[in-house]
Amino acid sequence: MIDRNELTPSRIVEELDKYIIGQDEAKKSVAIALRNRWRRQNVVEALQNEIVPNNIIMIGPTGVGKTEIARRLSKLANAPFIKVEASKFTEVGYVGRDVESMIRELMSIAINQVNAQKLEEVEQKALTKAKEIILDKLISPLSIERTPEESNEEYNNRIERYQRSRNKMKAKFEDGELDERKIEIEIKDDTKNPNVEVFSNNSFEMIDLNISDMIGNIMNKKGKAKKKEMKIKDALNFLKSQEAQKMVKKENVIEQAKDLVENHGIVFIDEIDKIASDDKRGNADVSRSGVQRDLLPIVEGSNVPTKHGIIKTDHILFIAAGAFHISKPSDLIPELQGRFPIRVELNSLTSSDFEKILTYPKNSLTKQYIALFSTENVELKFTDQAISAIADYSSKANEKMEDIGARRLHTILNKLMEKYLFEMPEVDYKEVLIDDALVHEVISDVVQNEDLSRYIL
Repeated sequence: MIDRNELTPSRIVEELDKYIIGQDEAKKSVAIALRNRWRRQNVVEALQNEIVPNNIIMIGPTGVGKTEIARRLSKLANAPFIKVEASKFTEVGYVGRDVESMIRELMSIAINQVNAQKLEEVEQKALTKAKEIILDKLISPLSIERTPEESNEEYNNRIERYQRSRNKMKAKFEDGELDERKIEIEIKDDTKNPNVEVFSNNSFEMIDLNISDMIGNIMNKKGKAKKKEMKIKDALNFLKSQEAQKMVKKENVIEQAKDLVENHGIVFIDEIDKIASDDKRGNADVSRSGVQRDLLPIVEGSNVPTKHGIIKTDHILFIAAGAFHISKPSDLIPELQGRFPIRVELNSLTSSDFEKILTYPKNSLTKQYIALFSTENVELKFTDQAISAIADYSSKANEKMEDIGARRLHTILNKLMEKYLFEMPEVDYKEVLIDDALVHEVISDVVQNEDLSRYIL
C-alpha cells in the first residue's frame, strides 16, 4: 500500500493508468482532489475546517471508466468508498431511500475496513494465543500443580517431564500430525450484534437502540457458553479469530472509522443526470428537485446521525457522474451545481482504446480469461490481429447500438469464448489460439445483423 505522503498527483495518475485507459482530464482532476485532502491535513489547524473539498461531476457515456476511476482512487487512498445511484432516492410518489443512509452505510464500510486492518495487525499474537489454548487442552497445565507431600526435587523432576511432554506435543501440533484429532472447546453464545442499525425516514435513527441487545436481554441468553467438539485444525482457526476479536477494542475501531469517513471518505453518486431535468413543469420534476434538495445539505456539509454517533460530511469528497444525454449539469438546481465546481468530460472509447483496454491494464479481460482457462489446464493465447479485430467489432457495435463503452468487450469476448467455456474440461483442449480468422467467423455475422446483434451483444 502506498503511503499517503507519497501520493502526488502525478503518482496518482500513474497508478490509475494501470487500470484505466485514457480519460486523462478526469484522472488529473481526481488526483488533484485527492492530494488536496493531504494538503488540508497539513495546513494550520485554524484553516483546516475552512478548506472544503472540490467535488467533481464526471460527464460521459456508460462504460468509459467513471466508476472505476472513483473506486481505484479510494483504494489508493485506503479510504472508505460507497457508490450510490441518485435515481434510487426517488420512486413513484416520491417514496425513496433516505439520502442520509449513504453516510450511514459509508460508516459501516469504514468500521469493517478498520476492523479488518486491526485484526490483521494482531493476527500473529492471536495465533500464538490460540495455539497455547489448544496445547492446554491436549496437555493440561493443571497437572503440574504442586502437591503438599512433594519434595522440591520430586516437583522439579515432574515439571521437567511435563515440559518435555508438552514440547513433544507442540512439535506434533506444529507438524500437522494432530490436525484430525478432535478436542472440545467453549463457544460463547453472545447474541449481541454491534452492527445492527435502524434506518428510517422519520429520524428514528436518532435513538441509539441496539435491537439485538434488547432481544438478548429478553431471552436471557447473552454471555452463555456452550461446548463443541472440533478437529484441531478447525479449532485453531476458530480460536485465532476469537482471540483476535478480543484484542481489538470496538471503541478504537469506531473512533478511527469516524475519522476516516469524515476526512477521507468518498461518496460516488452515479446517475445524477436522472434527477436533473430541463422540464420545469410536471410532477416528475417535483420529485427530482426534491431529491436534489435532500442531497444538498449533505454535500454542503451537515451532521448525519448514525448508531455510532454524529458524522460530519463537510470534508467528505463527493464525485457525481452521469451520461447527461437528455439533461445537462446546468439543469441541476443552482445550489447543487455550486457544490460540484469541477466538471470533466469523459470521451467515448475508440477502437485504439479498446485494444489497450484488452491488453494493458493489470486486470485486463484477456488476462482474466487466460487465468480462467489455466484452471482447466488449458493455455489460452491471443494473436495481435485477434485483439485488433475484437476491438474493431466492439467499436462498431457501440456505434450501431447504444454506446456501453468497455462493457461491450465483455459481450464480444463472452460470445467468442462461449464454446470453450462450455466444453472444458470434457473436451481435452491443451491450447486454444484466438486469431483474427476465428474472431471474424464467430462475431462478424452477429455485428452485421443489427437485429441479431441487439439480441446477442
